[in-house]
Amino acid sequence: MPINITMPALSPTMEEGNLSKWLVKEGDKVGPGDVIAEIETDKATMEVEAVDEGTVAKIVVPAGTEGVKVNALIAILAGEGEDVKDAAASGGASAEAPKPAAAPAEAKKDAPKSEPAKPQAEQPVADAPPAPSTPAPKAASGERIFASPLARRLAKDAGLDLSAVSGSGPHGRVVKADIEKAVSSGTGKAAAAAPQAAAAPAPAKGASDDAVLKLFEEGSYELLPHDGMRKTIASRLLESHQTVPAYFVSMDCEIDALLKLRAEINKSAPMRKTDKGDVPVFKLSVNDFVIKAMALALRDVPAANASWTSTARLMHKHSDVGVAVSIPDGLITPIIKKAEQKTLSIISNEMKDLARRARDKKLKPDEYQGGTTAVSNLGMFGVANFTSIINPPHASIVSIGAGVEKPVVKNGEIAIATVMTATFAFDHRVIDGALGAELAAAFKRHVENPMGMLV
Repeated sequence: MPINITMPALSPTMEEGNLSKWLVKEGDKVGPGDVIAEIETDKATMEVEAVDEGTVAKIVVPAGTEGVKVNALIAILAGEGEDVKDAAASGGASAEAPKPAAAPAEAKKDAPKSEPAKPQAEQPVADAPPAPSTPAPKAASGERIFASPLARRLAKDAGLDLSAVSGSGPHGRVVKADIEKAVSSGTGKAAAAAPQAAAAPAPAKGASDDAVLKLFEEGSYELLPHDGMRKTIASRLLESHQTVPAYFVSMDCEIDALLKLRAEINKSAPMRKTDKGDVPVFKLSVNDFVIKAMALALRDVPAANASWTSTARLMHKHSDVGVAVSIPDGLITPIIKKAEQKTLSIISNEMKDLARRARDKKLKPDEYQGGTTAVSNLGMFGVANFTSIINPPHASIVSIGAGVEKPVVKNGEIAIATVMTATFAFDHRVIDGALGAELAAAFKRHVENPMGMLV
């Protein structure tokens, strides 16, 4: 009996993903645990393993296809002793195969489900909300044009007529790559505005894309369509900005003792032999101390280690600290879990591994979703101080500036100290002003007395 391979859900909130690469071909034999494909979400690329044993009879969804729905049929295996051609011909009946476009009645029936829900603070948003359903476009001949939702949105943003774009996806479906090719080559004709749209008033939220483009000379720019990551970042931070009543608290921390201790620890780090010679087992950064200090501050002020929902506050038992990592054309926040229990060397090595895999888009969803707070550090760029936007379900985030030598008063005399400004953003629904100040003071205490972080 044919075995259907369907699009897996790589996280609880995943609705669709991109099938970026097949690692097997039709006719190959696979067994449980064999890696057969790579699936790309907005912030990670995950490997898909075979669950059953069999022969790849048919690859239903080609590599490079975007917007493949969870549980959609992507391939068919022939079981042991089964004819491959028969399996390819008869498989897929019980699975939800990808549909190029919904029939009008189905689109109408499903439309309410695809409309974005109103922002709810208690629900962490791991993926960008789906766009409202729009009728599938038709060619001049009246035939339906098969195109992915992403391709339709990109075509609309770029002013392209989908009927003038050749589709390279399954059954001639227009996908993202086709739109990008049409934009770069200038082969797509500008889409004519519908009569109703021409008479409609301008959007209330600001100038339309066309109005913005008219401000610049043609040929003086190029369009870079938003990818899934950029849309997710925009969606989450816009929601946070609109729904979280945030306030800010700044605290200057003297870090000379921290810098001295860091140098001594790194100097005494044990060495290990590698192909490139002896290298230290760990090398602490200032940010490693910052992560630990924030984790211990939340341990010391447990009322601030919380998240908001409409019915209750989630009081967390551990300090799971997210750390902002810049990746090509985006940002991701991998999490150091139970950071209050970990040594600085473990935090340092974990953070290096997470950051490396984040840049390679190899993080698992549970490694960057959730968390109880976050750290964003721009000190290495010489930024003195800044504020960050809270990323729900967090109720706090600390922004770390550069350590700068400044005159300070000690025992009635002026002295020079290296001062680092930490600026906290707090969700006022969860952390009131006095509580936020208490947490900031606890953070400062750990930073300025770093020996306490070693025990």
